[in-house]
Amino acid sequence: MSDISSAGGPVPRMHTAVLALGGNLGDRLANLQSAVDSLADTPTLTIDWLSPVYETAPLLEPGAEPQDDYLNAVVGVTSALPPDLLLMRAQAIEEALGRTREERWGARTIDVDLVQVDDLISDDPELTLPHPRAAQRAFVLAPWHDARPEDVLVGVGPIADLLAALGGAAAQGAVRREDLELMLS
Repeated sequence: MSDISSAGGPVPRMHTAVLALGGNLGDRLANLQSAVDSLADTPTLTIDWLSPVYETAPLLEPGAEPQDDYLNAVVGVTSALPPDLLLMRAQAIEEALGRTREERWGARTIDVDLVQVDDLISDDPELTLPHPRAAQRAFVLAPWHDARPEDVLVGVGPIADLLAALGGAAAQGAVRREDLELMLS
């Protein structure tokens, strides 16, 4: 038996998701804030929590051009959007904020990555969940840990343990920026 809303239609299934935000071009904090605002403006999506802001050095491939440091944050949401539509929304936000995809690890105005959705594990090349490199990235784990230290990266382990295995945030060059803050509108 399906749930029926007070309006008489079916109640959509709600999904919980963790998204990682980052950028190193332009006004980095304004771009992060715009991504948060765009997520908050998404119909059927609610931001449940927001991490502190971290600054991290870019991950560069050998021989790559130098880049400015990134600002990063992690956001927890609840949404009626299924994972594929949540990914499309994340990509639309990136595009609206000037993200280009010329280089895989190139500089960017904003990056909005789905880290995990519910307890879904997927090897689909269009949407691999959980994010395949989240467990090795202090710029994801450190802000996430600050906001939700009890959380678990689905199929991998507790984020506290994963962050400790990296040697902590500082060992990976992730620095919490106490002077910067994202706001929920």
